[in-house]
Amino acid sequence: MIAITRSIALIGYGNDLRSDDGVGQKIANLVATWELENFRTYAVHQLTPELAEIIAGVDAVIFVDAYPAGEETKVKFIELTASECSPGIAHALDPRSLLGLTQKLYDRLPQAWMVAVPGVNFELGESFSPVTESAMFNAFKFIDNLIARIQNL
Repeated sequence: MIAITRSIALIGYGNDLRSDDGVGQKIANLVATWELENFRTYAVHQLTPELAEIIAGVDAVIFVDAYPAGEETKVKFIELTASECSPGIAHALDPRSLLGLTQKLYDRLPQAWMVAVPGVNFELGESFSPVTESAMFNAFKFIDNLIARIQNL
């Protein structure tokens, strides 16, 4: 087991019954096998307010999701900031709103990043398109490098 000094949560989300949309959950499940100390992974269908408590308890959070790829099919790596959280929030949030809710409820705002994986097929199904399948390798490299970067902050 590799020791990590700063606590990190990786939240992979998306619908695993909609082909490429499930890549966030798949990546979270595979990263969980890395057996990193002080590192938790969560594979969820969508981002919900209940995740704010988890996010408040870590030094950094990494979100992983699919995005609809057009001509560009690269993995995107985005540093996130919190956004205002609407009072009428119901069930699902985007990462920035979830960070805003975390800050509002717990007065904590960990560093946050999004790893966005290109997807081209969001139809019913459980397999990934070749675009998403090949992008997963780069996503793992991004995540591995990001973990090392977080430890050096």
